[in-house]
Amino acid sequence: MVSFSPVAFDAFLKEDDDTAVVMLNLLRFAPDGGRERYLKYLEMAEPILARFGAKILLGGDGLPVLTTGEAEGWDAVVLVQYPRRSAFAAMVADPEYQVAFKVGQSAIADIILQPLKRLDGLL
Repeated sequence: MVSFSPVAFDAFLKEDDDTAVVMLNLLRFAPDGGRERYLKYLEMAEPILARFGAKILLGGDGLPVLTTGEAEGWDAVVLVQYPRRSAFAAMVADPEYQVAFKVGQSAIADIILQPLKRLDGLL
């Protein structure tokens, strides 16, 4: 089940809101057609994302992990850029997005959703 941590979500929204943020989505699909339902979710979500000034930067299938240790690979990775944190919050609260989100929830067995901010000194 996909759900937000209320504490983490509140802390995320309290940070500086004047710069873009990229959301890293690490996805593990449900075994019963999750990938297909996720593609349907993306089809539903893309126009909603655009309405809030967000865009998908990259979406890709996960390949085998190259490092040692406990790391387990992911089925897919998606990077989505939002113009501000408040745009992300407004989008997830949007009634039209809530309909699409239910499709996305049904597609996902496991997810990591981690916001990223630009690291000074890197591209």
